[in-house]
Amino acid sequence: MLARRLLFVTGKGGVGKTTIAAALGLLAAREGLRTLVCEVDAKGDLPAALEAGEVGFTARELEPRLFAMAMDTEESLKEYLALHLHLPRLSRLGPLARTFEFLANAAPGVKEILTVGKLAWEVRERHYDLVVVDAAASGHVVGQLRAPQAINELLSVGLVREQTDWMIDLLTDPATTGVVIVAAPEEMPVTESLELVDHLDSTGVDLAGVVVNRVLPELFGRAEEEVFARLVEPAASTALSGAVGHPVNRVLGAARLAVTLRRTRAAHLARLRQGLGPGRTVLYVPELFDRGHGRRAIVQVAEALAAELS
Repeated sequence: MLARRLLFVTGKGGVGKTTIAAALGLLAAREGLRTLVCEVDAKGDLPAALEAGEVGFTARELEPRLFAMAMDTEESLKEYLALHLHLPRLSRLGPLARTFEFLANAAPGVKEILTVGKLAWEVRERHYDLVVVDAAASGHVVGQLRAPQAINELLSVGLVREQTDWMIDLLTDPATTGVVIVAAPEEMPVTESLELVDHLDSTGVDLAGVVVNRVLPELFGRAEEEVFARLVEPAASTALSGAVGHPVNRVLGAARLAVTLRRTRAAHLARLRQGLGPGRTVLYVPELFDRGHGRRAIVQVAEALAAELS
């Protein structure tokens, strides 16, 4: 997965997409790759996960080899105009911005191509060994990835068409670009993940792998479950409570809940693996039994991913 140069990380809202994107970026940087992580929606979740403070359109180095930025389509347009049309970097676009807003609302893919184009340009120019994108959620990422194709369908010649041609070549090269789908072992995330795999065919972008987040460990087997079943009997639980000096019913109930949740989630995982078919990369990240969020959690997830990728 880390051998590619551009990874779009997506998934249903709430499954930990930003956490996985941040962890992949941290892992890559610690393995010696000059890495850029980019937050597309600029909500601040990515820098918060890395405890990095505010980040903007200009990439900032958070630690050796790890850089972060937040997408800004107006700034991306300014950069495009300066690089390809040699127009000065104006502080405000004025009438041009209003024209752009009109085009963006009238034509599909205009805003998206400023996002995808900026990231693809960073890859083409080899500013980084790897660019990890905290991309749009699964319901919107297909439109984002299809933006260059959408523009190609609108234009037959010209500078913009030339730009989209190389973007399409870069995005559809499986050695360079891939999508990482983040799922959770639950019904709806699994369903949306499998639907997204089918929809990726229309983009031409390769599936780099699926990361299943919050996987419960198998704490107890069948033999332990039989023991718990005997211990919850009134006489046994009373005797055990007396032996340890406090009630044990809640502990035994928690053990039963852990077994039930594990088995329920295992069924969803089996459906995911079957739906993906053979040869797909599936990585598992365990549930973190910790209330804390931020860098500590990201480090733990990066370590889990490293173990899965080794």
